[in-house]
Amino acid sequence: MTKQIVTIMLAAMLLAACGNKEQQLKERAAELCQYIPDHELKAESKAFMTTDFYAVLDTMFNHLPEQEAMDHEWLYYFVTGNGGTIADFEVAGVEQTDDTHAVATIKVRQKWEDGSFDENSDIEEHQLYMEEVDGKWLISDFDDHKKDCIRHIAINRKEQTLRNAMSDYLVKEIGTHYLQGQLCIPTLLIVAEEEQDYVMCVWCDTWVYWYNIEGDTLKTVSGGNHAGCMTVRQQDGKPVVTAFDQTVDGAGNEASAKRIFGKHYDVFHNMNSNQEVREAARKEQLQWYIRQRGMNIRFYQDDGWPAVSL
Repeated sequence: MTKQIVTIMLAAMLLAACGNKEQQLKERAAELCQYIPDHELKAESKAFMTTDFYAVLDTMFNHLPEQEAMDHEWLYYFVTGNGGTIADFEVAGVEQTDDTHAVATIKVRQKWEDGSFDENSDIEEHQLYMEEVDGKWLISDFDDHKKDCIRHIAINRKEQTLRNAMSDYLVKEIGTHYLQGQLCIPTLLIVAEEEQDYVMCVWCDTWVYWYNIEGDTLKTVSGGNHAGCMTVRQQDGKPVVTAFDQTVDGAGNEASAKRIFGKHYDVFHNMNSNQEVREAARKEQLQWYIRQRGMNIRFYQDDGWPAVSL
């Protein structure tokens, strides 16, 4: 009889301990929810994430060109999207998968900034992955976004290496024919890419600009348009532009553009004829250039035009 009582008491204590541990995990998960990225990565979130997960998000948010958000905005919000709403979190449950890993099921409903709920929004269910590190439970992933971000970073780095090769070619082979200033910074608009047998064809609409630095402003010295198809080959493991078939100036421009761009001509034409698109790309790429180099530049200005804020 005594043994039975002891056994029942031990079982009760174990159940209570398990219940207490689960409640602690739910409370911690609720705390961690406040650091899930939503269009920005909070600096203080570093203390609530595993080192590798924070490093991936830091690369996504702070070390990729800002224009990435235009094409891949899902990478920059995990729960609210675009709509001026705020995520309201509820931890539905937590499953501990082993001694140092757990998965919390999070129910998310959108509410407006005044605290009222968006009646038209559904309650979404998300998975918050947790890992215990040095006695603290931290965010290790969210809805498997980590692998998506890693894949995107790899693609972006490959694309950035290509863009660097194209910029180097424009500066060295074409920029030298212009009136030179202190900095030559091309603007690249890529129309299409095709790769076969390690040779890449890149149809592009590019602009070569020379600038002088005056205070916090890049003053345009000279510039011009160069559109066509670049041939890019791998040399010593790096992409190198080996040829550039350009459109001609004057009366033969349209014919040469149709010949070079072929099935991509309509995309090129829409891009080339839209000044707003071109200037948006120029601004974004200048922002990326100066940020990468830590330059104190706030504007760029073409001769006879107002300065444009960066």
